[in-house]
Amino acid sequence: MKWTDLSDKKLLDRSFAFGLLGITLALLPLVLMQVPVAIGNFGGWLSGLGIALQLLAMSLAVLVIRQRKIAPELQQKAKQMTLVLAVALLFFILV
Repeated sequence: MKWTDLSDKKLLDRSFAFGLLGITLALLPLVLMQVPVAIGNFGGWLSGLGIALQLLAMSLAVLVIRQRKIAPELQQKAKQMTLVLAVALLFFILV
């Protein structure tokens, strides 16, 4: 089964879930640096996995935007999600 065979609503739900998980995983090493907990070498891995999940979520949102026949409210949600994920991705790349 392809990603393009799924409904627009399901794609947006998965995009939201992947984006939220990506932001959480990318934020975790930043929080653990302030708390006296040794995470070892896993900080880079968590941050990289979080950025990869954010990219996946943004690509799913763009996939919804590019479809031809879509409800305007779903397209607006996909545009907002793309904007939020782009800002979060830029933040975590610059940090």
